[in-house]
Order: sequence, then C-alpha cells, then structure tokens
Amino acid sequence: MLTQPTVERLAALKLNALARAWQAQQADASMAELPFDERLALLVEAEWSERQNKRLDRTLRDAKLRIGHACLEDVDFAAERKLSRTTLRDLSRCGWVEAHQNVVITGPTGVGK
Repeated sequence: MLTQPTVERLAALKLNALARAWQAQQADASMAELPFDERLALLVEAEWSERQNKRLDRTLRDAKLRIGHACLEDVDFAAERKLSRTTLRDLSRCGWVEAHQNVVITGPTGVGK
C-alpha cells in the first residue's frame, strides 16, 4: 500500500488530522473489521473535530480574555453574589441564542460580567 504518498497528499491538502487518523486506523487491526463507510465517517469526524477545536482556540485567543481558562464549574455561588445556579446553567445551554433572544447582564464595573 502507498501509505507515505497518501499521507503527503493529505498534508498538501491540509487534511492533517485526517492523515493522522488514517495512520491510526492502519495501525489498529480491529479497524479492518469496520465497513468502509464507517471508517470514512471516523476519518471525517477526526478532521472536523480538529478544525472546530482550532477555530475555538483561535477565537478564544483573539478575544484576549483576562482569564482564558475560566469555566462554569469555577463560578463562586456565594450568597452575597446573588447568583442562581439554575439561571446560569440555563444561560450556558445557549437556548436564548437559538430563540433569537437577548441577554442583558448588569452590575458595577470590574466585577467580571
């Protein structure tokens, strides 16, 4: 099989994740049992996922967030902050985006809105 020329062509097409996934499939003997369309779907999924992750990383980097590693699990729900876990969870699901609604967050300057 012409593995190396295929990998080089995939790299030339900038399908690097697909090339890595294909090489991983070649190394895994159990993958040979899968039908062609399932293997192809796994390869396409690997490329798509990597592109989505790169896009997200680039967007977060371009946003120049002060706390780039912030996550919902780290939110302090102390009583004096008057934050609702339920409301924050609902907002994090982004249903308001799909419903074409707006969200207005108010508070003093410098509190991390």
